[in-house]
Amino acid sequence: MKSMQLNTRRFGGGEPVLILHGLLGSGRNWQAISKALASDVEVFAIDLRNHGGSPWSDEMTYPAMAGDILRLLDDFGIGQATLVGHSMGGKVAMCAALAYPDRIRRLGVVDIAPVAYDHGHGFQAYLETMLSLDLASMSRRGDVEAGLAATIPEAPIRAFLAQNSSPGEAGLVWRSNLRVLLDGLPAITGWPEPVAGAVYEGPTLFLRGGASGYVRDSAMGEIRHLFPDSDLETIDGVGHWVHAEAPRATIEALRRLLARD
Repeated sequence: MKSMQLNTRRFGGGEPVLILHGLLGSGRNWQAISKALASDVEVFAIDLRNHGGSPWSDEMTYPAMAGDILRLLDDFGIGQATLVGHSMGGKVAMCAALAYPDRIRRLGVVDIAPVAYDHGHGFQAYLETMLSLDLASMSRRGDVEAGLAATIPEAPIRAFLAQNSSPGEAGLVWRSNLRVLLDGLPAITGWPEPVAGAVYEGPTLFLRGGASGYVRDSAMGEIRHLFPDSDLETIDGVGHWVHAEAPRATIEALRRLLARD
C-alpha cells in the first residue's frame, strides 16, 4: 500500500483543518467554505487520489486513502489536525481517525456513516455515462453537460460531474480516474472492518441532511461505538450535498466543532 502526495489548496493560517471531498468532487467544491473558515484556522482543501489534481492509482481503498492523509500531515510537519470529510471523504476521515487517532485533533463527518451502502448504482450510472462521452471532440464544459443530459436529467448533477473535465492537448480530458473509480465502487460504497478495538475518542461531529437517507438513526449505535465523543446535528430540508445546499449552516456547525477541545 503506497501513499500518494495529494494536491491541496491552502487558505488562512493557524490551527490546521483538512477538508476531504466526496466521490467525483475535488477540493474546489469546498473553496467558499474553506475561505470562510480561514478567518480562524488554516484550511487545506485536498484532492483525494484519482480526483482533481492529485495522482492516479489503481488502488482505491479507504486504508490507502487514510495513508495518504498521514503522509500529508508528515509532509507539512503537522502534528495534529482536524479532519472534515463529506461522503467518501467522510469515510476517509473516519478511517484516518481510527488508524492514527493521536494525529487527529477533531473529526467532522458530513452526511455519511461508518457502514456499507447498497445504493452505489446512482454513481455507477454517472460514471458509465461519463466514460461513454467522446471528450476529445468537446471544447467546453457546456458540451459535457449536453452529452450527459441524455441519461442524467438533473442539471445541478450534470454541472457537478462536468467539473471533472478540463482542457487537454486535443479537446477535453477527464481529471478524475473514472475507470478505477467505477471498478472501485464496491470498496467506496463499503466500509472496511476496523482494526479490533479501534476507537477514536476525540471530539466528533456527524452532520447530516434532513432530506438525505445516508445517516439513519439505525447507524447511531455503530457511530457511538467507534466515536464515543460524537454529536449528531441535522440540517433540515437539505439532501446529501449538505455543504452545497446549506453552506452557512455548514460553516456554523464546523465552527462549533472547532471550538471543542
